[in-house]
Amino acid sequence: MNTRAAATTPAEVDERAACMCGHGDVCSSFAPGHALHLIQARLAAATPSEWTDALVTSADAATGAIVLQTLDGAEHALWNAGAAALEAAPGTPVSLHARYHVLAVGRARYNVRRDDRAA
Repeated sequence: MNTRAAATTPAEVDERAACMCGHGDVCSSFAPGHALHLIQARLAAATPSEWTDALVTSADAATGAIVLQTLDGAEHALWNAGAAALEAAPGTPVSLHARYHVLAVGRARYNVRRDDRAA
C-alpha cells in the first residue's frame, strides 16, 4: 500500500538577491554598479565611438562614489561596489561609456551606476 506524500507549498522567494560584495566577498550581481558582465564589456568594446574621456574630480573608496568631469565640462556622479574608487584617484584620466555603463580606468573596466543624487 502506498501512502500519498503531503503536498508541500513552495517557499516564498525574495525577488532581490543579496549581493556578496556587501559582505566583503566577490560581487555576485550584475546589477548596475556591481560586477561587469562579459556581454556588457563586449558591447562597450564594439562601440568605440561612444567612449567619453574624463578626469576624476573626487573618489570615495568607502562609499564607492566617483565624480567625473568630461573634457567638455559635463559632470557625472557614479557608483561602483568594487574597486573603481580605489583605482580612480582624483586627477586620474578615465573613459566612460554612458550607454553601457562602463568605466575604464587604465586597462581595468568597471560596471558603474549613475548616481545623480550625489552630484
